[in-house]
Amino acid sequence: MFPVGGVGVMLLGIVLSGGVCLLLHLALRGRLGPFTSGSVALFLWSLTVIGFITLIPANGAPGIVPAEGRMDTCSWDIGGPAPDGFWIFSGGQRLLNTVVFIPSGALLVLATARRARGALVAAPLGLAFLAACSVAIEVTQLVLARLDRACDVTDVVDNVLGAAIGVGIGFLLALLLRPWRGGSA
Repeated sequence: MFPVGGVGVMLLGIVLSGGVCLLLHLALRGRLGPFTSGSVALFLWSLTVIGFITLIPANGAPGIVPAEGRMDTCSWDIGGPAPDGFWIFSGGQRLLNTVVFIPSGALLVLATARRARGALVAAPLGLAFLAACSVAIEVTQLVLARLDRACDVTDVVDNVLGAAIGVGIGFLLALLLRPWRGGSA
């Protein structure tokens, strides 16, 4: 049986991980500067938030999921088993799956923009990393039926779209904030 779950557990994990990332920012600030250390810490926190909201059962601990009740493979039907609405945001789960990866994409660029060319080199690799994170989440949801989540290729598509939008936003913010200019590094 999966012993934990529910919105309260998600929120507690998010708050506690935020505290850990704040400590990481403070530890790295002298070495990387406040802008880069803050971007790195927030990037790691955004990944942790994604983990909590996708890998903790939303409706409490579901207990045992019978073998005949679990999926054997991921849904390859674009649109898949995702419901039309979601309990936090209106607009559907597909919108949420896209929006949740936007901060990670933007923060990835900002965390690597300390050197003017750093983000240009790191962005494609970071986007591939975020895509791999999305795939890992879906595989985990498939393998661990007790999470009471559905594995869906549509989620990967939506997550990668969100990460790509975030990377674009990150480049715009980097051009605006120019962290390579010493003042904000």
